Amino acid sequence: MEICFRTVSKRLLTTALRSLSICPSSMAHRYTHSVNTPSLGGKGVGDPPHGFDYFLVLDFEATCDQKNDPKPQEIIEFPVLKVSGRTFETEATFHTYVTPDVHPQLTPFCTELTGIIQDMVDGQPSLTQTLKDFDTWMGEQGLLAPGVSSVFVTCGDWDLRKMLPSQCSYLNIPVPSYFKQWINIKKSYSKVTGHWGKSMMMMLRNLDLQHQGRHHSGIDDCRNIARILGELARRGAFFQVTSRS
Repeated sequence: MEICFRTVSKRLLTTALRSLSICPSSMAHRYTHSVNTPSLGGKGVGDPPHGFDYFLVLDFEATCDQKNDPKPQEIIEFPVLKVSGRTFETEATFHTYVTPDVHPQLTPFCTELTGIIQDMVDGQPSLTQTLKDFDTWMGEQGLLAPGVSSVFVTCGDWDLRKMLPSQCSYLNIPVPSYFKQWINIKKSYSKVTGHWGKSMMMMLRNLDLQHQGRHHSGIDDCRNIARILGELARRGAFFQVTSRS
């Protein structure tokens, strides 16, 4: 009887130890998986959030010419998409054409490149007024409320590091503080894929996304950049500010 009792006890102890050694590692594996892999349920990409409540996708178009750009260059299209950081759907759009102050007449090259004709900028607000209108829109959309995180997203650093600051400097008006940091989608793409995002068209192609609309139309470029943003999120990207001015 003594031998049988010891044998049974040993077997029970071995079983218990095996159970204890297996359970923690199995639970740890499930926990790691849930942290690193975003939920892609029926509501879209959004759980958990990918760094911000809202992404503000921006792509300016500006006066230009084939050989030498006019000085100063001036913004002629000002589009911004408000993209949810949960669903990556566009919830609102700010879009206006802008009348250049210094060189109001567009060049044929500029029209050919952007699709913006003279009638589209004539009689439109100046950049000074556009910035006031945009700030009002930001407030109406709840983007300036305490506790709401948002960040601009651009394809490259030109829009917010060079174009807007240079024109504001020329006009002697301040650059709103929310324009002073942003995400360069090329850097986010590089972090996710391991390859430099040379251009919007290249990123779309490599992500198996078909280009939509007209290239160098500001609003169409915003929509395509937003699609790149959503696909990177689907692949697990956690977005962070990449650039500052």
